[in-house]
Amino acid sequence: MKTAKVSKAGILALAAAAGLAALPAAAQEAGDIQVKVMATGVLPDGKIKSVDLDLVGLPAGTQTEANDNVVPTVAIEYFVAPSFSIETICCVTQHDVDGVDGAAGTELVADGLLLPATVTGKFHLNAGGVSPYLGAGVAYFIWLDDEPGATAVALGADDFSLSDEFGVVLQAGIDVPVSESFLVSVDAKRYFIDTTATWFANGTPVIQTEHQLDPWVISAGVGFRF
Repeated sequence: MKTAKVSKAGILALAAAAGLAALPAAAQEAGDIQVKVMATGVLPDGKIKSVDLDLVGLPAGTQTEANDNVVPTVAIEYFVAPSFSIETICCVTQHDVDGVDGAAGTELVADGLLLPATVTGKFHLNAGGVSPYLGAGVAYFIWLDDEPGATAVALGADDFSLSDEFGVVLQAGIDVPVSESFLVSVDAKRYFIDTTATWFANGTPVIQTEHQLDPWVISAGVGFRF
């Protein structure tokens, strides 16, 4: 049986390739921009915190919840320093609010279209190219559209509004570089924001409730560094 011979040049080439493969991807630098394209689950609460006006006689123990949604998002991030960046996200998510305790099976809000304008500051804990991070920031929830649900319409509601509100957001995640310019990312945010819901009949408010939104926003996707 013949034994394969490996030349000195071949050994050096293999060693060089192994060494390159073992090197971590370049860390981010001040002035870098990252753009992430992600799939995002938006998981709001939606429960009633208080009933401020009730001219129709809501059933005793009425409670509500908002449905979850999955949407595409884009995150744009600017590195002020290698370990600190500022990020904003762009997405629109749609939710219904349905009755549960005391009002099970009712639809009170239909197709609430939300733009969660968000800016966070993020501290990156670089670890051999892999970059876990923690962040915090502010958010302004803008309702682009909102309609009374089928049950509310049947009770006489002909208009509806959800108030735009400021709140805070906490964030944690990890970026895993695949190359100098490409990465995969997992991100979690928790918002703390309420909204006021008002149902109208002939221009007169007939129900007004305070709702706890406080959504979890969980994302996973890919990113590109420039």
